[in-house]
Amino acid sequence: MQNPMRKIPVTVVTGFLGSGKTTLLRHILQHAGGKRIAVIVNEFGELGIDGEILKGCGIGCDENGNETEGQLYELANGCLCCTVQEEFFPVMEKLVERREQIDHVLIETSGLALPKPLVQAFNWPAVKNSFTVDAVITVVDGPAAASGQFADNPVAVDAQRKADANLDHESPLHELFEDQLSAADLVILNKTDLLDEAQQAAVEASIRAEIAPQVKVVRAQMGQLDLHTLLGLEAESEATIHLRHDHHGSAEDADHHHDEFDSVVVKAEAPSREAVIAALQSLVENHTIYRVKGFAALPGAPMRLVIQGVGRRFDSYFDRRWQASEKTSEKSGEPQQSRFVLIGEDLDQAALQSAFDAALKAEMQPAQPAQHAQQA
Repeated sequence: MQNPMRKIPVTVVTGFLGSGKTTLLRHILQHAGGKRIAVIVNEFGELGIDGEILKGCGIGCDENGNETEGQLYELANGCLCCTVQEEFFPVMEKLVERREQIDHVLIETSGLALPKPLVQAFNWPAVKNSFTVDAVITVVDGPAAASGQFADNPVAVDAQRKADANLDHESPLHELFEDQLSAADLVILNKTDLLDEAQQAAVEASIRAEIAPQVKVVRAQMGQLDLHTLLGLEAESEATIHLRHDHHGSAEDADHHHDEFDSVVVKAEAPSREAVIAALQSLVENHTIYRVKGFAALPGAPMRLVIQGVGRRFDSYFDRRWQASEKTSEKSGEPQQSRFVLIGEDLDQAALQSAFDAALKAEMQPAQPAQHAQQA
């Protein structure tokens, strides 16, 4: 029986858009070894794609795949770094009520979050008595850092930062990256399979310039690390977070003036993986879209295809079988439908849906034979 006075350990996972935070959480959940984990995800987009991806690991679902309450908490359309009081605290209260059923808590922040204010919230008396921050893990996109960008598309990500009311707008984008590193108890240099040894060493050197000497940097592919490396660090980060350097001060003092941030959904019949990704890339090239995330239902494929994009780079993988079938009603299962969240600026849903349909149609047109040279 668990000690009722114990503090529940919490791991905060932070990092830029596309760095691999959700993939890391999936890896932890798939190798939890019976550890009972509650998950809080904070993301943009009305479909809650990150939450859906994590449900593919069984989190938030019973043994039959039906959604349950109490394992997965989704906080949407905001940034945990600045909305801790309105959204974060009520969730933590719910977890306290279920403390005997929880061994660990994972929090995935949105891609542009400042982790320091979130960690500081664990010093609130009502939270401090029940939880401790086991570690702040910062995930770094290796190829993006190697190119000196800190994100695949720094211009677009900087525009997203400026468009969101909950993010600091005064400092350059690289300062947000430095703040995510300064809060870290562990840094994961991710996607090392896309870098040679010299590039990995150079990125690690640049990371070490921003972190304390005792903070480890570990290299990973797809976030695949032993759980002993990730959990049980016992850093008690809330006790020292005030000593960590940051550029931004109190997020509550920031005066935000911005254009409204847009998130729209497009749907379509997906003829093939290649056609869908090419059509989504076409949308990114012709509209101000910073992030793409969604699912594709491919003809004859029993499994759901996850497609994600940051900038012009896309990746995809099958995560689980569709729950709907010929013998399953749509109410108890799920519609096998391709749908994608597009996050960006000045997005018109109807125009994007039309452009998506046209791009898919163009991808399915047979190649035209070369014209014969006119005879003289």
